[in-house]
Amino acid sequence: MEPTVVSTSSLASDEFDRNMPRICGVCGDKATGFHFNAMTCEGCKGFFRRSMKRKATFTCPFNGSCTITKDNRRHCQACRLKRCVDIGMMREFILTDEEVQRKKDLIQRRKDEEAQREAEREARRPRLTDEQSQVIAMLVEAHHKTYDDSYSDFCRFRPPVREGPVTRSASRAASLHSLSDASSDSFSHSPESVDTKVNFNNLLMMYQEQGSSPDSSEEEGSSFSMLPHLADLVSYSIQKVIGFAKMIPGFRELTAEDQIALLKSSAIEVIMLRSNQSFNLEDMSWSCGAPDFKYQISDVTKAGHTLELLEPLVKFQVGLKKLNLQEEEHVMLMAICLLSPDRPGVQDHARIEALQDRLSETLQAYIQLHHPGGRLLYAKMIQKLADLRSLNEEHSKQYRSLSFRPEHSMQLTPLVLEVSGSEVS
Repeated sequence: MEPTVVSTSSLASDEFDRNMPRICGVCGDKATGFHFNAMTCEGCKGFFRRSMKRKATFTCPFNGSCTITKDNRRHCQACRLKRCVDIGMMREFILTDEEVQRKKDLIQRRKDEEAQREAEREARRPRLTDEQSQVIAMLVEAHHKTYDDSYSDFCRFRPPVREGPVTRSASRAASLHSLSDASSDSFSHSPESVDTKVNFNNLLMMYQEQGSSPDSSEEEGSSFSMLPHLADLVSYSIQKVIGFAKMIPGFRELTAEDQIALLKSSAIEVIMLRSNQSFNLEDMSWSCGAPDFKYQISDVTKAGHTLELLEPLVKFQVGLKKLNLQEEEHVMLMAICLLSPDRPGVQDHARIEALQDRLSETLQAYIQLHHPGGRLLYAKMIQKLADLRSLNEEHSKQYRSLSFRPEHSMQLTPLVLEVSGSEVS
């Protein structure tokens, strides 16, 4: 068996134009690179190497000037070898058996080192543990079981009533909606600064000036036509949040008192997070299936809510939508929101904090895996939870204000009253 020889020549940029076709200088076949100082095919490379190793002497059976081609290169070894030398192939470039072995060992060592580096990179690459994958799957399933994206149950609520006089709040809400429309381009082009793109100052000044009108309270008080429908919607949504919470790993192991404390203080925040699924950036509305269940900002004012809630709520929904969260990230954020150990009335802070920390670690691992360049995404998501606290406080404040008037409180369900801290004793 002939000793193996490895070419020591390489394709240097100053020696070979990569745009030129690679043709063997001996026989005209397709060349594979520089071998022994000349551009040749594999066949002529091997022929030259063997000839030099054997110190072979060939004689041309013809006139010593055969034209060597791909088809006839085996016919005259003498002229083929002469052609090899003529194009610059050199015996000195042929490696000894020992040099060949050393080069093979070097190549193998480099391959082993690269494989080791790849293994180390793979070990450092973010991944989810089996437990984390299972937790995410359970949360996604819990969301699917408690959130009907067909909104078919909405027809069971007291019907929405949008007719009636145009109140000051509704008029101001229409202005808010119009301003949102005018700013939608800036929303779509600059997600990073979404909270600074819409200027509500003039609108809020108008609201403050008109809100002190002597007849405003009487006018608003008689026009809450959407309150029954939206009260049913909120009550229904609270029930679904309760169902979602019960399927969060570890939630059912908490005491009943802690479960109730967490749900009472976080249900509205989770609802606001969930409602982002139906929020429409095009017209700043919540589209929940049938046309009757497409809610504009003006609809919410007809349930007694004012711009102190609606202005930051719309900005929150736009900002959250612009994060383009995957479903898995969305449901983890809801679970983290719900399992907050600093909620009023919570007793076992350490246990709830441990559950929240586990979810936070899972969310961070998921983001690292699916958003390699999204280093700030987790921080932005957690900031949304801080925004929700303020929204929740204002929402409860406005519902408590409604509950002080019997004609409004009778429209609210007991569950809504309890969650908003307005239980009627």
